Parts: sequence; structure tokens; C-alpha cells
Amino acid sequence: MPVTSVLAPTQVTGRDVATRWLDAFAVAVRAGDTDGAAEMFLPHGFWRDILAGTWDLRTFEGREAIAQGLRSSALMTTASELRLEEAGFEVYERRNWGWSIEAFFLFETSIGWCRGHLRLLADSPDLSQWKAWTLLTTLEDLKGHEEKAGARRPRGAHVAQGAAPVLPAAPVATDPEVIVVGAGHAGLSLAARLHHLGVGTLVVEKHPRIGDNWRTRYQSLVLHNEVWANHLPYLPFPATWPAYIGKDQLADWLESYARILGLDVRTGTGLVGAHHDDATGRWTVELAGEDGGSVVVRPRHLVFATGVFGPAHRLAVPGTDVFSGDFLHAADYRGNTWGPGTRALVVGSGSSAHDVAQDLAESGAQVTMLQRGSTCVVSVDPGAARAYAIYREGGPPAEDCDLVNNSFPLPLLAELHKDMTRRIADMDADLLDGLRAAGFALDFGEDGSGFLMKYHRHGGGYYINVGCSELIVDGTIKVKQGVEIDHLEEREVVFTDGTSLPVDLVVVAAGFDNMSVTVQQALGAEVARRVGPVWGLDEEGEVRAMWRRTGQPGFWLMGGSLQQCRPYSKYLALQIKGDLEGLVPSRA
Repeated sequence: MPVTSVLAPTQVTGRDVATRWLDAFAVAVRAGDTDGAAEMFLPHGFWRDILAGTWDLRTFEGREAIAQGLRSSALMTTASELRLEEAGFEVYERRNWGWSIEAFFLFETSIGWCRGHLRLLADSPDLSQWKAWTLLTTLEDLKGHEEKAGARRPRGAHVAQGAAPVLPAAPVATDPEVIVVGAGHAGLSLAARLHHLGVGTLVVEKHPRIGDNWRTRYQSLVLHNEVWANHLPYLPFPATWPAYIGKDQLADWLESYARILGLDVRTGTGLVGAHHDDATGRWTVELAGEDGGSVVVRPRHLVFATGVFGPAHRLAVPGTDVFSGDFLHAADYRGNTWGPGTRALVVGSGSSAHDVAQDLAESGAQVTMLQRGSTCVVSVDPGAARAYAIYREGGPPAEDCDLVNNSFPLPLLAELHKDMTRRIADMDADLLDGLRAAGFALDFGEDGSGFLMKYHRHGGGYYINVGCSELIVDGTIKVKQGVEIDHLEEREVVFTDGTSLPVDLVVVAAGFDNMSVTVQQALGAEVARRVGPVWGLDEEGEVRAMWRRTGQPGFWLMGGSLQQCRPYSKYLALQIKGDLEGLVPSRA
């Protein structure tokens, strides 16, 4: 919890401490003293840079790595005017870590306006020495190419009395600078950012309507975190909306969002193929419409915003040719249309499996869940809500919360989440004990860091409980654990332990392939090889390939939760704009 007391025995305020540290750091930067600047960090402190000094997403852990990173960083040669912001300052007493001081600050470089976040810890028992625990530096705007929003919004034109004002149209070009594939929240967030940077952008969406990627899913689907963490750029959700948004509300909002912000979206349009010409730096992209016609465009940048994952992982199960029931993947599940008494097997125990099992059970089906491995389960409230506690009704602006959230490098976040995971498990003790008694296998991540780190590392393996766990505990949903399907018979599943189960419906929720499979299918094996694995963490603890330059020039990946897409759409848009303006080095 934040506190406002004076930090005795030093008899100086936390703002004084933060100001002195930032002033001393600025002196070291101006002098080019990288070793001196690194000594101002804790021995295992972190500097995370998002574009401001490295034109990349980088994390440097420890003084030696920080010094090395600073030596090659533009911060040491062009950063100036470092100063604390007037607001956004806090002093905390942190569980297991002692006192910390947090502050936002501003600075500029030769090409951009930047913002940062500083987190100090006392390095001595008497609080006389303060060192940087974490330092975040981010690029927020390019000088001379600032985002046309807020105080820089377009002036528009006066209209005759009684005439309706016309929203500005998106730039339309035969060969737009950017093609974004996918008009979900990721693609639209990026398109909005690019549009307000003056970059001609075309979004193509295979579905007939924007939002169909949500609209066509099963009726009971709702978001598993609260509305104030999920606002889109420029246009927050209405204050009257429920804390947990339903899938149809979100689908309609995305459709309205594109229209209100004047985005150029072509629905019913799919990507046929694309080839990059290294000599000209342009893609040749073939697009096909629902009418069978096709068009070729030549953008400089191609972005895949097709979701967090690749294609559905469809298990090859012997006997599907003789099974007389229904066999489908969770991605194809649209709700229970089989009627009460349907004998259903749901294969998997992640979020999709739980949602499908709950939807079936609440419609009267007899449901068994086949749990093939252990799962991290956390209550939606108070459990998962603690992980997003910084986002709250009446709290700080979402942009400030994003900066604080991103100031925790993922390696440090894993350590912090171990304590949070233990506390959540204590609060959820009755629920977790009930699941164990029902034969459901639990875990808390490979290192005890819980569900959010499982998301960052693997993209799954957890469930935020919105009611399915109680159905497992009370026996409404049965659990078959630790075996696989051996084969199917006419109306029966036979498992590898020799047991069998009569079924009318099998829904496979075995997850999805890596996004690199999508890249390979659309662009070929060589491009997929250059891009490499997507998601998971690199050696610095940054997410691989997402929101940053890949090994394929002019190709980008945009995805993640709504909370992730809000800030990272900006950073990706700035990289594309910087490249178009010749500001990005040939290799970051």
C-alpha cells in the first residue's frame, strides 16, 4: 500500500530522494559515465528500455549488463532534460522488500519525447542509501511526427448551420504503407495508432463483419478480467458497462470503434499470399474477397494480428471414422445445441476447456473433463483481480497504469508473483482443496509464479475460475485425469488405462499451435524460419517476436490481451513510423 510519511531518519521526503537520484543519473549520462550510472542500481537491478535508447524492447539485469547496454544506447549520447513529473509519485512499504520510492519522469532524445518510471529501494538498514531497483525508459512520440491526438488533434472544418460534421476518413491508397491482417482488438488498436501518426493503413478481415471473431463464439463467453484494464486506445468503454464484458458487447464495440475512428477495414477479405522484395523493401500481397475476386497491393510493412495463437491443435484420434457422435474442436464450439442429457467429453483443462464444460453442464449435459496434465486455477475475485489491482474504477489513468505495469521486467515479475501466488492460494484454499478432492490436478507454474507467468511463458495452462470449478467440486462435471484417448468406438471413448466412457459428443480443447505455424502457412517456411518462435521469453526475459522487429524485414506480429495491446500498439506503430521516416537504424 502507498504511504505518505516522511522517510525517517533521513528527514527528507521521497520526492527529494527521487529527485536527487534522477539528477545524479542525468549527470552521469551527460558525462558518458556508464559505469557510474550502473553503480546507481542495486547489484541485481533492472533497466528496461522500450525504444527510447535501443529502438527495441530490451531488459538489462545487473550492473554489468546495464553498463554494457548504456554504452551502446542512444541515451548516453542524446538524452536530456530529465525531470520528475509533478504527479504520479508514491512511497511504498513492500512486503518482503522493504521501503520503495516510485516516480514518473520525462526526458527527450534527439528524435523523440520520452517518459520513464523509476523505482528505488533502500540499500542500507538506516534508509540512507537508495539505489534503483527498476528503471523503465520508453519512447512516447517522435519529434516532428507526433501523434495527432489530445492537444494535437486535427482542427477539423467549420460547417454550415444545420449540416452534420463528417468524421475524417482514413488515408486510402492503392498501395498503403501498412497492411494489417486481422480486425480484432489487436489489429484495430494498431491501425488506430498508425492512422493518428499519418500512416496509410489497410486492415483486412476474413469474417463478414468486424467483431465476428467474438460474435460467433459460444453465448456464455465473457472476459475474465475487469473492464478498466481493457480499454482500447483513444476510446474507453462506457462507464455504465458491466465490470466483466460479454462477447457480443465487445464484438459490437470493435465494429463501432473502427467506424468512429475512421479506420480503413475491408471485411470478407483474406490473405492469399505475400512475398517480400528485399531490393525494393516492399511486399507483394494478394488479397481475395468473398466474391472470388482478388487484388494485389504492395505495402512496405505487413502485420499479422490474427490472435495470440496459431491454428487450433487438432488431436489425431484413432476411430473418428467409426464414431457416430459429434467430434469437434473448441474453436468450432458455438454453444450447446445437443440438448439435456447429452453425454459429453471435453478434452483439456485450460480456459477454453473449462468454458465449454461449464456451458454444456449448465445446459443439462452430462460432462466429463479429460485432464491430461496439471492446471493452475485461480479465482476471478479476489484471486486474479489482485494481479490487475492497479487498474480500478476511479484510479489512475490507464496510460499511467500501463507504464507502471511494464516497468516490472518479466524476470522480476516472476519473483514478485511467487509471493502473490501463495497469498491467492491461501484465499482460494477451500476451492483448491475441493478440486483436489474431485481428482483435479493443480499446479502454480514451474517455479510457483502462478497463472500470469504461465500466460507469458506458454500462453495457457491456467484457468481463471468464473464458475466451472464449483461444478467440478460438487461433482456436476466429472474429472478423468492423467490418461489419453486410445481410440473411439461407435458411441464410446476408450482410454489408455483400459477404461471406457459412453459419449455422444467429444470437444477437443487441446490448445493451439504456435503463431509461427500461421506465419509458415501464409508466408512459407523461409519467412517462418527468419521470424523464429513466437511468444515465450528470450534470454533477457522479453517476449519473442511480438511487438518488435522480427528477422524478416517489414514483417511484424501484433497480439495479446486487450491490456497488452493498448500500450504495445503504440510502440509497434512508432517503430513502423520511425522506419518509414528513416529514423530506425538498419539493425537495432
